[in-house]
Amino acid sequence: MNKLSMFPAVALFAVGVAAHADATLYTQNFESPVNFVNDGGDINIFRTVNDLYGGQPPGFQFAQPFTDETLLVGGTQAFGVGYKDPSGKAGKYVVSMLSDRQNDLLSLSFSVGAFQFLNFGLDISSIDLDRFGGPFVPAVGAAPVFKFSLFDNPSGTIGLSGNSLLLDSATATGTVAPNKYTFDWTHAVLGLNAKNSTNGNVTLQIDLLSGGYAAMDNFQVVASDVKGAIPEPQTYLLMIFGIAALARFARRGD
Repeated sequence: MNKLSMFPAVALFAVGVAAHADATLYTQNFESPVNFVNDGGDINIFRTVNDLYGGQPPGFQFAQPFTDETLLVGGTQAFGVGYKDPSGKAGKYVVSMLSDRQNDLLSLSFSVGAFQFLNFGLDISSIDLDRFGGPFVPAVGAAPVFKFSLFDNPSGTIGLSGNSLLLDSATATGTVAPNKYTFDWTHAVLGLNAKNSTNGNVTLQIDLLSGGYAAMDNFQVVASDVKGAIPEPQTYLLMIFGIAALARFARRGD
């Protein structure tokens, strides 16, 4: 008997990997800001997200029309106690935005090539400011609702023009945090359809629709032909193991 017949799961796994190829375009955990400045309250407000994180890696630039902030986690100033993260997902820094009073937006451009979907994974949480016009979250708390919009960007420029073609959009909702200074993270994965883009160049725009104020962290952007496919690191280990095992058993069956 050919030894391959004894291991159909390995064979199917290898075929599945080949059939569902994808490309990781961007990852960002916001842990390496360039010249972060605490402008008071454990908040960087006067330097843009792009000032802190543009060019990580080279070629990637953020665009924002208003004052999206970067928050310091584990300090002592925010609400007199500092921002707390019991889960440990945030690390030392997160980015954040306002849902009302002004329309904070954040965008980043990519090339998905011939792939059909731009898949976006991230963590979101309600949080608040105790200065610079805050607090913004209602006293009883509010669940943040984010909108993620994908636009055609044939020229590959940074940001969006007024006539950019909307390709797809999706929303993600977080939870009501226990208080204004403690994160309660929700992991969201969005699959945005890019098949109608002109040449694969697209821009992802992030908008906080409601909730007052909220934070984001741990971006992972993947181009794929499978909607919502975000490979975890262990997936690659399984792939390597599966292909190696398949080859080994194939040799034994010769």
